[in-house]
Amino acid sequence: MNAAVDINETYLTVADVAERLKVNEETARRLFLNEPGVIVICYPRKGVRVYRTLRIPESVYLRVVTRFTKVA
Repeated sequence: MNAAVDINETYLTVADVAERLKVNEETARRLFLNEPGVIVICYPRKGVRVYRTLRIPESVYLRVVTRFTKVA
């Protein structure tokens, strides 16, 4: 699935998201890995684990935080 990418939007790293949410980087990575709109750059190598770099658009970050926020 190819989606249009807004080059003017602010993109966050996994470390940025983890810091904002006060969670471990691995937790942030799991939260956003399969989220629509996240840019995943893969470095697959035969017989070695896959290295992934995630870039999370600000709009996707806000959508996920809103989805997980409970209103009292």
